[in-house]
Amino acid sequence: MKTIKTTMLTAMLAILLSGCGGTANIIATPVENIDNMPLKVSDLTESEKQNWGHLDLVKDTIPGMSVDKAYTEIIKNKKGNTVIVAVIDSGIDIDHEDLNDVIWTNKGEIPNNGKDDDNNGYIDDVHGWNFLGDGYNEQLEYVRILASGDTKNLDYAKAEALYNEEYQKWMGRKTQYDQIYQQIKSTDEMLTKHFGKKNYTKEEVKAIKTEDQALLQATQVANYMFSNGMDSMADALKEISEDLESINDRLNYNLNKTFKGRVNGDNPDDMSTKYYGNGNVKPVKKTESHGTHVAGIIAAERNNGKGANGVANNVKIMVVRTVPNGDEYDKDVALAIRYAVDNNAKVINGSFGKSFSPHSDWVRDAIAYASEKDVVIVHAAGNDSENVDVEPNFPDDNVNGQEISNTYIRVGALEPKYGSNLVASFSNYGKQNVDVFAPGAKIYSTTPENEYDTKGGTSMAAPAVAGVAALIRSYYPTLTAAQVKQIIMDSGLAIKTKVVVGGDTNNVKPFADIVKSGKIVNAYNALIMAAQMAK
Repeated sequence: MKTIKTTMLTAMLAILLSGCGGTANIIATPVENIDNMPLKVSDLTESEKQNWGHLDLVKDTIPGMSVDKAYTEIIKNKKGNTVIVAVIDSGIDIDHEDLNDVIWTNKGEIPNNGKDDDNNGYIDDVHGWNFLGDGYNEQLEYVRILASGDTKNLDYAKAEALYNEEYQKWMGRKTQYDQIYQQIKSTDEMLTKHFGKKNYTKEEVKAIKTEDQALLQATQVANYMFSNGMDSMADALKEISEDLESINDRLNYNLNKTFKGRVNGDNPDDMSTKYYGNGNVKPVKKTESHGTHVAGIIAAERNNGKGANGVANNVKIMVVRTVPNGDEYDKDVALAIRYAVDNNAKVINGSFGKSFSPHSDWVRDAIAYASEKDVVIVHAAGNDSENVDVEPNFPDDNVNGQEISNTYIRVGALEPKYGSNLVASFSNYGKQNVDVFAPGAKIYSTTPENEYDTKGGTSMAAPAVAGVAALIRSYYPTLTAAQVKQIIMDSGLAIKTKVVVGGDTNNVKPFADIVKSGKIVNAYNALIMAAQMAK
């Protein structure tokens, strides 16, 4: 399942439901001084919010990746090679105004002629491939295990226990959010009636003086929403509506043991059939926005006066639609990786993951294949607030604790504020199995139909790192994929401060204890180290 964090507004429930290292020499400011620098205490400007992942920790006191600094001081007018980055995800809006010039085109394929012109087995794969066909909604993997009825499956009992727990949780959450939605809706209606207009402002609400208890309660609810980052009640209604849609999808599809989402006619447990799906890589509906958002983080056209800037400027995005609204199939993921490798992708981004993987060996074999073919894979660590050294999250590159690839990078997510809350509360972590952290919370990027939105998750952190990998491969093409991974890990900023882990204020650890490199990714440093290594 896409590892995107759904904003659940859990902090609001109570009031609403009650009714009211080795790179210190190349860092502008020495690493040992970073943890003594003053923290940014003012709110981020709108410009900073939309670009914080590209800012510089030393200059801006915002823990971005120093992307803007890298372009200003290192890249400048340098010419780089074009790098193909495969995005294994949901569909991508290849016609988006900020992406249409960075989409990969298979030059060996003649569009829409119904023939496999390049003889790769995939007919009309002009911009990539769609392993889902017309499918969209899907069950979670552990629900598929239960639906199979195979009680001899070693994961069956664990899956059943998890299902019982999760179903009750999501039913309870639906009840809560239905109540929240109605309360916000009635609050908005009351304030609209009071002001005689719908576009009332925060300031106008704060200025209300009344002894009318119903109106007083409405102002309290609205002011609470405003204090939690909402700009208007319309925004609050929109966010709650999106959360409710996600909750309903979870119950109707993801946790529905009788739902049949696969439409390709192939057997997902049989790897002998490989050429299914179609060449239509676009989303099937506007709300299928995850892949488009991820693609924009990597490669949205830079400095074109529109929307957002991607990290990398010499990229062609290969679209491999593989991730449904539910858990991806191992077979699809394994074939997607191999498709990307065989069609000359040099970087692969995977912003998805799950806790059960019946054919994890197929995926690991594909990861090893990518490594053998000199391809970097960047993968999101997941959004369960868990230690993935203990709790499994798939795909991974481990067999009995031994890594089978030296080109696979797993990424955790950062918040846009330096200090003890630097690590996003939802982010997974792990001293052995999470390599680096990168900006992942509150990330502004492209969404379908020429729109833009802010989303959060390790899904957003992985493409940020994939963008850095693409920059290195573009400007220093002689470096191997293994060297690119090592540069990204070694050139980051070493964080010595203690951080809250998994959103639990009782769980505070040194940052270096929750990530293999002990560092946050830094594009500026990475390019300097790449130049040194390339010599």
